[in-house]
Amino acid sequence: MVFLRNFATPLILVRWCSQRLPQPLRSRKGKSIRNTTQNFADFRRLKAIAGTGGDGCISFLSIYANEFAGPDGGDGGNGGHVIFKATYDIKDLNHVPTLIRAECGEKGGNKDCHGKNADHHIVDVPVGTIIKNQEGNIIGDLDKEGLMFVAARGGAGGKGNHFFCNDTEQAPKICEYGATGEQLDYTLEIRSMAHIGLIGYPNAGKSTLLQAMSRARPKIAPYPFTTVKPHLGMVLYDDYEQIAVADLPGLIPDSHKNRGLGIRFLKHAERCAALVIVVDTSLPEPEEAIYVLRHEMKQFSEELANRPQIIAANKMDLPGADKNVKRLQDTAGNAQVVPISAKMGTNIVELLRKMRLIYDECNEVNRKSEEQLG
Repeated sequence: MVFLRNFATPLILVRWCSQRLPQPLRSRKGKSIRNTTQNFADFRRLKAIAGTGGDGCISFLSIYANEFAGPDGGDGGNGGHVIFKATYDIKDLNHVPTLIRAECGEKGGNKDCHGKNADHHIVDVPVGTIIKNQEGNIIGDLDKEGLMFVAARGGAGGKGNHFFCNDTEQAPKICEYGATGEQLDYTLEIRSMAHIGLIGYPNAGKSTLLQAMSRARPKIAPYPFTTVKPHLGMVLYDDYEQIAVADLPGLIPDSHKNRGLGIRFLKHAERCAALVIVVDTSLPEPEEAIYVLRHEMKQFSEELANRPQIIAANKMDLPGADKNVKRLQDTAGNAQVVPISAKMGTNIVELLRKMRLIYDECNEVNRKSEEQLG
């Protein structure tokens, strides 16, 4: 048996383990070979149609010398509601249809049998979903897990003729129709699309970088605006934490004036907690891309321009890229420059480590702000 004589050694070991940064994991599961790719849907227009209530029944029980004889028409069942429910199990709005219809209530029957109430149609949406009405006003914000929003109320069931019995009318021959359910149009948007967003010029290598760090399979091609819809990938760490990374469509000068793919994709970047600016270092003046991208973000939103940033100097495998890294470092300011090659997989682990540091800092800031509000 070996005894430790230096008691400081285990203390240093414990302190090092407690401060160790979690390491990213490489997925052992192979990527899908399907031709179809899944896009990240953070915007959906839909129509919610609630169920109609069941009709009441007109019925008479005619039996000799029976105290229960007479009107015995039952009431109809209530129609189902359309409800949105926030959950962490859903990441986007791909599964949400454009037409959501709840079931109708059953009709009433004889012998005072009431119709069955329809089950509510519950649609799971990601936490942070914003609900807007047809006029574009925000009427719901599902910012906590388990919160529900009734999008369309089901119609009430109609009364049967037994309900209308009174002292003066012993044999009513009337009933009610079931009420019609609501039909409303909504727009769903996800406020927080991803933890980190990849932005840059077209063909800067954003899709290749996302494919290198996650199991996502965005479309990759050597022509501008290959990515026209956001793609989402999950980066895993050995402490079971997952960081959502979004590949956003390319930005060009005057994007804040709706040029190119327009303002809509600047809104995508606005819903990310931090940003990774992917720059093609093989360009003659790569620092110009940083100037332009930061200018576009600042013109669109001052808050967006102040988000935490990392400069990913991509395509370091091409000739002449080493000379441009120094120029990017002089332009980056407070942002850290990480030289990488998404195609060859060079220095991807270091970039993931920097991303985890920014992710932890954002979580700490959010936690302190919630404590101050609470």
